[in-house]
Amino acid sequence: MKSIVKELLSWLVFIAAVVAASYLVVTYVGQRTEVSGSSMETTLSDGDQLIVDKISYRFREPSRYDIVVFPYRYEENTYYIKRIIGLPGETVQIVNGMVYINGTPLNEHYGNEVMEDPGLARDPITLGDDEYFVLGDNRNNSQDSRAANVGVIHRDELLGRAWVRIWPFSEFGVIKHE
Repeated sequence: MKSIVKELLSWLVFIAAVVAASYLVVTYVGQRTEVSGSSMETTLSDGDQLIVDKISYRFREPSRYDIVVFPYRYEENTYYIKRIIGLPGETVQIVNGMVYINGTPLNEHYGNEVMEDPGLARDPITLGDDEYFVLGDNRNNSQDSRAANVGVIHRDELLGRAWVRIWPFSEFGVIKHE
């Protein structure tokens, strides 16, 4: 009888350790998320399953062109995935469909077509010390920093950086940010 109790206790300790380790990984290291919609086409597609790296921004600052995940402010358990375009302290403006950073055109190739609506970036937007300007790669089909309901993203809102695509298997691999 003692050996059965001992075996049962060892299994319970093992299960508790696995649950605790899983919680720590999901909370502090990485978590799975699903792309919903076409705002990041052709880089990411609707239904793609990703692992979000939640730890690297604890050791370094986000960079231009990083693909980041952040919560949508007006709907619980809804996250957006976009590309960082403007960094803290920079001035971002969209003129004739082109992104300008501090008055200089941004040499980028993520937006596949000319932006039809500059939104809030019609006028220059100067980012604060902890603010980022984000855009979807499918610029004419994206709710991003140009829209008032998204706006600029604060550093503490960044959940993490898109790291690995795990589904579909044919696209499995580390996500290229630049």
